[in-house]
Amino acid sequence: MFGLVDCNTFYASCERVFRPELEGRPVVVLSNNDGCVVARSQEAKALGLKMGVPYFQVKEEYERRGGVACSSNYELYGDMSRRVMWYLQQRAPAVEIYSIDEAFLDLHGMQQHFDLVGWASDVRGSVRQRTGIPVCVGVAPTKTLAKLANRLAKLANQMANSGSGVVVLDDEEQRREALAQVAVEDVWGVGYRSAAKLHTAGIRTAAQLAGVGDAWARKNLGGVVGARMLHELRGFPCSSVTVEDEARKSLCCSRSFGQVLTRLEDVAGAVATRTMRAGEKLRAQGMAARLMTVFIETSRYGNTPPPYSFSAQLTLPTATDDTLVLAGWARRGLERLWRPGMRYVKAGIVLDGLERAGANQQAALFADTARSPERAKLMGALDALNKRYGGGAVRVGAAVTTAGQQEPWGMKRGAKSPAFTTKWGELWQVRC
Repeated sequence: MFGLVDCNTFYASCERVFRPELEGRPVVVLSNNDGCVVARSQEAKALGLKMGVPYFQVKEEYERRGGVACSSNYELYGDMSRRVMWYLQQRAPAVEIYSIDEAFLDLHGMQQHFDLVGWASDVRGSVRQRTGIPVCVGVAPTKTLAKLANRLAKLANQMANSGSGVVVLDDEEQRREALAQVAVEDVWGVGYRSAAKLHTAGIRTAAQLAGVGDAWARKNLGGVVGARMLHELRGFPCSSVTVEDEARKSLCCSRSFGQVLTRLEDVAGAVATRTMRAGEKLRAQGMAARLMTVFIETSRYGNTPPPYSFSAQLTLPTATDDTLVLAGWARRGLERLWRPGMRYVKAGIVLDGLERAGANQQAALFADTARSPERAKLMGALDALNKRYGGGAVRVGAAVTTAGQQEPWGMKRGAKSPAFTTKWGELWQVRC
């Protein structure tokens, strides 16, 4: 058996944990620079707000109807996700973190010792009690059916406004009833193109999809991938919970600017800031990078000057996780790309060729960039200070701005809530 735990309206729920005045009100979370709606509470959905709509188009009417907009608070969302996932890892033998707000749980053999409905209800209640985040739980013999069960749990919870939030499909009759309730376009793995093809063929529900032949699925639904999806809908697992190594194969740090930048030093500061963040992530994972790609972009909208996006790939002399070394190479890459007179809106770096730090790394022949014990201590001190006093407390010189001035490359986040759980100066205050 598999479980799928999915946080309900996750970004909005994170905001509500520390701002109880938002409970029951429409809440949306905006994209970088407060541009578009990227998350909606159920109350906001009920007002008809669409995902991805530019906020300026709906702001007046939305706020007139009592809605609240929040700027993206990545620090808060990431930390709340870690808390939820940590607890789930204490309750199941294996957990696959599928996204920031959902995870698959390996429950094989547990049905012999637990009532799965009671167990899932207890997990749901405990996550809410420990983190404040509401979740729904779907349990079924396959991952695809667990996704489907979770969807039904959410729908039932929304309709009842206080439903159990748990659906367990542990026998054939329940599976068939569940498949009949779900539209084919809502099946995990069916994209909009496949859904259109299925509708043309008269297949409207998950139950009808499960009844088609394997040969038809291979021909029309992506070959063996489509056939596996059918087998999973029929209750035969074709994939297992994968507990992946947290180390990534590549790492990207990029973000749009809050305003158009035209000066090299301003864009260099943005690139240095992204590089610092990338270095922190590398060290947290115990990894080092051998390849770096630096990229910059102008606006895609309008044609004066024409949109410009270009990148430069750099091969480092030796794999490194040293922020100062990475920042130096990032500056070289930026100088290759720089074109005076352009209006830049985004910059970032991508690190590839990741390997375990210090594990049989090839030393450079003519350049001394290998990580010495002294530099390792320096990077450790840098991370410790930034963790204690907040990200960016200690920076490389290119990322430092004049005292009292905001970063020219900083995002517009006019409605950002405090980082309630990750910065001492922004902890929740309780007044008696």
